[in-house]
Parts: sequence; C-alpha cells; structure tokens
Amino acid sequence: MSQNYIEKILRAKVYDVAIETPLDFAPSLSERLANRVFLKREDLQSVFSFKLRGAYNKMSMLDEPSRARGVIAASAGNHAQGVALAAKRLDIKALIVMPTTTPEIKIKSVKAMGADIILFGDSYSETYTHATELAAQNGMAFIHPFDDPDVIAGQGTIAMEILRQHPGDLNAIFVPVGGGGLIAGIAVYVKFVRPDIKIIGVEPDDADCLNRALKANSRVIIEQVGLFADGVAVKQVGAEPFRLAQSHVDEVITVNTDEICAAIKDIFDDTRSIAEPAGALAIAGLKKYVEQEQITGQVLIAIDSGANINFDRLRYVAERAQVGEHREILLAVSIPEVPGSFLAFCKLLGGRSITEFNYRYFDAAMARVFVGISSSGIESDRAIVIQQLQQQGFQVTDMTANELAKEHIRYMVGGHAPREISEIIYSVQFTERPDALLKFLTHLGGRWNISLFHYRNHGAAFGKVLIGMQITKAEQQAFQQCLDELDFTYKEETENPAYRLFSGGMN
Repeated sequence: MSQNYIEKILRAKVYDVAIETPLDFAPSLSERLANRVFLKREDLQSVFSFKLRGAYNKMSMLDEPSRARGVIAASAGNHAQGVALAAKRLDIKALIVMPTTTPEIKIKSVKAMGADIILFGDSYSETYTHATELAAQNGMAFIHPFDDPDVIAGQGTIAMEILRQHPGDLNAIFVPVGGGGLIAGIAVYVKFVRPDIKIIGVEPDDADCLNRALKANSRVIIEQVGLFADGVAVKQVGAEPFRLAQSHVDEVITVNTDEICAAIKDIFDDTRSIAEPAGALAIAGLKKYVEQEQITGQVLIAIDSGANINFDRLRYVAERAQVGEHREILLAVSIPEVPGSFLAFCKLLGGRSITEFNYRYFDAAMARVFVGISSSGIESDRAIVIQQLQQQGFQVTDMTANELAKEHIRYMVGGHAPREISEIIYSVQFTERPDALLKFLTHLGGRWNISLFHYRNHGAAFGKVLIGMQITKAEQQAFQQCLDELDFTYKEETENPAYRLFSGGMN
C-alpha cells in the first residue's frame, strides 16, 4: 500500500500552482534549543497555506464529465482558497460552502479567484453536511479537505521536497494535525524513503482527535473542540489518514494556547513572518519535545503550514506569548493593607520586572493584587518566586495556568459585588456573529438577572464571555438547558479561585 502512495506522490501534479517552498534555518530557535531547527515554509505559497497542493492534485485528476459538472467544497479558510485557485487554473466551476461566521476577508479572497460561495450554518459540521447534499443533488465532485488519497498524495509532495532539500542527518519532522491529510502524506513518503526519521504530529490539547484515536485504536469524535487554532479544529480524524498514521506516525504531542502563541512569536523572531495558530503548531510541539526529551545536537524540522491570520488577533497572541514561553508568571497575592506594603513586595522581587499590577481597595486589612512578574524562561523559576513570597508571609495563588484569569479576570480586578448576591458564574464560548448576544439574551427571556458580564473580541470566529447570573441551584439546570439549546460551549466557574479572589461577592 505504501508503494501505491509513493507513486501517487511522485506523479502528483501540484507544481502548476504550488512552488517548492524553502527549508529555512531558524538561527534564534536553534541557538536557544541547542538543536538545528528548520522551517518548511508552506506559508509562502500563493494562498499562504499548503492546502492548494492536495486540492489541485485531486482536481487535476478529474475526468472531463466531472470537470464539466464542477466541484464543491466545504471550508471557511485555507482549503476553500486552495480549491478556488485550483478551479481557476483548471477552468472548472467551483462552489464553496462556507459557514455564515466566515470573516469577510476570507470570503473576498475566495470570490476574487472566481468561485461561487454559499454561506450556510454556524459550524463546519453544518456546512459540510449541506455541501455533501448539494454535491449529490447536482452531481458535483466533492473535494474533501483531508480524507482522500489524491489529496493526501498532494500534501505528501512536501516530504519529497524536504528529503531532497536536506539529504543529510535528520532526526524528526513535526507536523500540524487537523483531519490528518498532511501528516499522512508526509509520513507515508518519509517512512518509505527514510524510516529512521521520526514523524511527530502536533495538536492543540483541546482538539487532539488523532492523539485520542491512536490511544483508543479507533477513530473517536470530540464533542467540543477548541477553536483558537481554527485551521486544525477538527472533531474526528479522517479514516484514511488515521489508517496511515497508525503504521507511519511515531507519536503525537499536544500543546496549549499559550505555547502556540509563543511559537508564533518564535517564527516571527526568526523570519519576520506571522504564522496563523495552526501554522505555528509544529514549532510549539518541537519546543515541547526538546524540553521533555532533553535532546541536544539534533536536526529537527517543523512544517510552517500557513499564515492566514486576521490582523486583529495579534493583540491576543502577544498577550499570551509571554506566558507560553515561561517569561511571565501570573499570581494573586494578598498583601497587608498598610502604607509601604507595595514597596516591600517589589523589593522582595529583587531585579525582576513587574509586567502587570492590578489592584483596587477592597478590604481594610488585606489587599488582593493580580500581578504579572517577569521570568527567566525556565519553568522551575515560577516555583522559586512563589516560594520566596510565601516565606515572607504573603498568601499566593498561582494564576499562570488559570484560563479564566487570563481571559477575563485580569481585566476586571476591583469588580467585586458589594454583597453576597447568589451569583453563579459561567464561561461561555459562542460563534462570533453580530446577533449572537441578542440571540442569547432573547433566549433567556428575562427570566434571570445578569449580575456580571465580560467580553473581549480577539479577532476569531468565536467569542468568549464571562457571565454571572443571579439564580438558585434549583434553577441552574434550566439555565444550562438554555445554553445547550443554543449549542454554546460553557463551563461553570463559580469556585474558580480567580473569580473568588477578585470578582466574587463580599462574604
């Protein structure tokens, strides 16, 4: 079976639209990690992503009757642009079904290539179902983003280029994973030609469909996937990619949002280019692998898979990058409410910089502050700082890994309710669209009072809200049913220490 794929990859017709992207040495990362790190620059393709390889290869193999009927695809991003460009070059009519939440910049990009667009559904699953139904009704060829042998072969040409560009020692290739088409194509080629090279998949820890499937030895469906790295936000790995991954992929690493943001900064520092979250995923995994395995002197390659990022997401990325590279520690610290306490606190930190300090008077005896402190970049440094503060009698709660603190509470310090108000707190994630909040409030129907609300737009297809409701425990089930009916992702946060310390009612 591998032989068949090798032939498919060697014959893949991708270079009518794709370029052989450079394999760039990353000097800063290499020096910091004590390994030789290279980036395969798929962000330099004409659509700023590797996706045009598989789309064009698939479409170039369609027979004339199929071409005459046209093609259809479901996508909100890179695959849509790849199919649209391939259709333009092959003179095939293309219809792209995109979620109604797709940013205007992506819609314009696909239209500019001559494809027709239908906006349907709030989620990719709804969009995908509608596209397959239209394909069956109109006899159009459905171009799958990852679960197709010809698409997989097109992506596999990346591996062919890597081994040609770097014929010497090579220890591991790190590949971002969504539906699995990219890693399947790379792995099957590399393991046939150079079985000594490790193929390591990298996934977000809240969208790790391949990781879970390999552990279960069966494809699994993730009920709710994280959307930060939207290019790989897939609920289930493809059937064919999973089959290939079982025998050709060595391992899968998962990374969190902060680590992805730090990787975006790493790529910028070395290339002055800005990767999208999915594009930086492989570098985040490479860094984590080096840290976990304590390796030095090896040759490591990461696929920089795309650069389609909305400009207004960069603020969020910059905020989270410092934590992701262990250069900022976030703490809640209780300090005696007496003159000179802040000075004593700063002196205790020595030469460390304070990156953030949030405080508002609340209690006559004790001040609660939310503080960011610069760190050396070594993970163990956080424990040292906390221990120093505790030894001097300060009460410290570590907020560095507290998602609620980073997303909301750091912007709300001082927002205590004046008294106990029977408040229950939820973090809610919803599809970002103009009427989302109105839809939510209309559905609640004025049954309960909103006592707290915090929202920040960070340029993604989803919004995150922290909401407090004055409801009793008996009414809580009815409220959660409202969220379920709206298909919102939510989590109760009432006992989260960040909320209790900085925004909870006075007890």
